[in-house]
Amino acid sequence: MTEARITVNGKETPISPAAPHTTVLDFLRERGLTGTKEGCAEGECGACSVLVARPGVNKPTDWVAVNACLVPAAALDGQEIITSEGLATVGEPGTPPTLHPVQEEMAVRGGSQCGYCTPGFICSMASEYYRPDRCAHAGSGVDADAADSSDHEHGPNGFDLHALSGNLCRCTGYRPIRDAAFAVGEPADEDPLAQRREQAPPAPIATEYAQDDSTFLRKSTLAETLQLLRERPDAVVVAGSTDYGVEVNIRSRREGCVVAIDRLPELRELRVESDHIEIGAALTLTEIERRLDGDVPLLAELFPQFASRLIRNSGTLGGNLGTGSPIGDSPPVLLALEASLVLADADGERVVPLVEYFTGYRQSVRRPGELIRAVRIPLPLSPVAAFHKIAKRRFDDISSVAVAFALDIEDGIVRKARIGLGGVAATPIRALATEAALEGKPWSAETVEAAARVLRGEGTPMDDHRASSLYRSAMLGQSLKKLHAQNTEAVSS
Repeated sequence: MTEARITVNGKETPISPAAPHTTVLDFLRERGLTGTKEGCAEGECGACSVLVARPGVNKPTDWVAVNACLVPAAALDGQEIITSEGLATVGEPGTPPTLHPVQEEMAVRGGSQCGYCTPGFICSMASEYYRPDRCAHAGSGVDADAADSSDHEHGPNGFDLHALSGNLCRCTGYRPIRDAAFAVGEPADEDPLAQRREQAPPAPIATEYAQDDSTFLRKSTLAETLQLLRERPDAVVVAGSTDYGVEVNIRSRREGCVVAIDRLPELRELRVESDHIEIGAALTLTEIERRLDGDVPLLAELFPQFASRLIRNSGTLGGNLGTGSPIGDSPPVLLALEASLVLADADGERVVPLVEYFTGYRQSVRRPGELIRAVRIPLPLSPVAAFHKIAKRRFDDISSVAVAFALDIEDGIVRKARIGLGGVAATPIRALATEAALEGKPWSAETVEAAARVLRGEGTPMDDHRASSLYRSAMLGQSLKKLHAQNTEAVSS
């Protein structure tokens, strides 16, 4: 086993003597790379973001922005990262470095005041700058002053402003940051980070990193991992660490054995078969979104509303389902899609319908030593589908209520209805009574009004700081009425 190392700004850097729970943020700052900042330690402010070389969708490598405050440094053993300091080009001794184009635009357009959040914005902006399929709109140029010729979330240079989701600025105001984002051009041919996209990212390597009484492990194959989990039932399994990292930072969680599964090839496949789609449990949400490219419309509605781009760049479906949270955003959607989970342990695999997976608050049928290997979505998909997330903010917020619909409507009659709910019970649930109230009935205002009354009574909504039980119930009924209002044409389909 070789010494654990991370390539940081082109230089191999030993992880030792950092403890296995040490985050990439602390690892970098302890080595003098203080551009990476700690703001929230929960993955909500983006001040800590860095670029990681990951397998690409349109090129061999994508530069992906992630929250350094959540990822254990040991999880990046053998991988390659760039910090805000590494974006600038170092000149001859005694001369200042040449700013990266993203840094230059942020400076000249007044995108920074106190500067605390700036490095994180810079890294997230650089990730979008290097996105291979980003391209300027025909005839628009890339001047930020022309941004109003495009919509307010996409620049004339093809820049998707949602790439900055999860980055928080408290003093500058977002207009100059937006101007900088909409002003950057295309990477130059000689740009080393653009050229780096043409080469494969570092291959996953087996890791066994131990300090004191703690160990961080990554095996090469799923079979080895499942055998390890049989031998170490106390081990904590992590993928994107978007949940575990918060526990480490906020609740000082320390584990004796952590097992990483995020790079296991068997958990990173996406296959479209004649009767189902199978999504590997360790694919990030961003990877799923870009590989499916809208082929599952209900998932396409979910992704922009799921946390932030920074979180989606690390978070996985397997992790979101594995935590068993009743307010996770993916379970309602997957319930409406009638998804099943492929569970694997050292003895083999079994397939469990998601509707049978959750057994109680953060509890499931998953046995000790068992992993979610994949999510299966049956085909064909229902043509009428929608995901409604009720939260205090439009994006990057926790749901008060989440509702997913998938309906088959033929000749104006609801032939099949599947409705997934989150935030209204101890587990994500199917709205079975409402489904029954819709099926076989005309897709009419009268049917929907009656079914909405049933939907308001589904689950056991509670009062908390996000919403009252009465509000949650009301939102359930309103969501079905909204679906009908937006799909009245389905009556004549």
